[in-house]
Amino acid sequence: MRTIVILSFAGAALSALATPSLADDLVIAVAGPMTGPVASIGDQMKRGAEAAAAAINEAGGVNGRKVRIVVQDDACDPKQAVAVANLIVGQGIKFVDGHACSGSSIPASEIYAENNILMMSPASSNPVLTEKGHSTILRLYPRDDAQGAFIAPWIADNEKGKTIAILHDKSAYGKGLATVVKDKLNAGGVTEVLFEGINPGEKDYSAIVSKLKSAGAGFIYFGGYHPEAGLILRQAADQGYKPQLMTGDSIATSEFWQISGPAGEGTLFTFPTDPRRSPTAAHALDQFKAQGFNPEGFTLFSYGVVQAIADGVKRAGSDDPKAVAKALESGEPFETVLGAVKLDAKGDVKDPTYDINKWSDGKYAAIAK
Repeated sequence: MRTIVILSFAGAALSALATPSLADDLVIAVAGPMTGPVASIGDQMKRGAEAAAAAINEAGGVNGRKVRIVVQDDACDPKQAVAVANLIVGQGIKFVDGHACSGSSIPASEIYAENNILMMSPASSNPVLTEKGHSTILRLYPRDDAQGAFIAPWIADNEKGKTIAILHDKSAYGKGLATVVKDKLNAGGVTEVLFEGINPGEKDYSAIVSKLKSAGAGFIYFGGYHPEAGLILRQAADQGYKPQLMTGDSIATSEFWQISGPAGEGTLFTFPTDPRRSPTAAHALDQFKAQGFNPEGFTLFSYGVVQAIADGVKRAGSDDPKAVAKALESGEPFETVLGAVKLDAKGDVKDPTYDINKWSDGKYAAIAK
């Protein structure tokens, strides 16, 4: 039977002592925000990894070995992510599905690289993660520069005549993505009226809303997470102000609408082509349907990471993380719920594609590619 171990940062040391022998299983740590403001993303990661492990085990495992998932909580906090990475090192775990937030993944990746642990992120998009050249740091998720190159021309073509403002939450993810979009727009001759950071976690964004309203911003691009995006829209509505908001991929969670309410109507965001439409996701969708869970957002990316690691171990004929990473970066595609995936020499997904999604009446759906 598959054992799921959920560890909190506070109890990390005690839990490490209680961890049973890992020798007989292929153990994969899922490291992400299981608590905190973006815990819904962590839940998506956890559910995706667990379902993938169940499917692989039902099919006979990896060379006869069971896949076992160990869940770690970094709360999307860089310091906690480093502590979690050190805990994983201490437990002798060789493979990590995570982290989610780029601000966590980047510092944690240094620990993994130093200790020959393979980390594959299902969500982190800041280019720095794979630009450092660490041989065991990969991702199954497109980079911000690819996302920015996709969306900036679309904004320029579809939002002509509107005054554009760009906000970010000062995080590695949010500011990084907003900066890429800004640079791409500027290179195309479009200049924003405002480029400014907000402080995440606050409850009152009325001052920045007033500033945007006074500037006449009809279109706002926001690099950040769903709690702040939802609050900004609600507080804009309170001022009788309804700009078109567009964000990156982080609002692909039902919690966005729970925060924004009707003020979120029409909000746009980019996201890699929805893996729920992939024919190879059929079995996974049946698994989640049986659970009554909608595998939105990063769920299937986390599922795909577990599949990729299992496939890499088979191809390498070894648990050595460097050998597994080399097998996955060979240029040969590997099958996942996302379809056939190829990685380049840096460990990034080749030729990513995107959807433009729109929130309406509490749900989102793709409106364009």
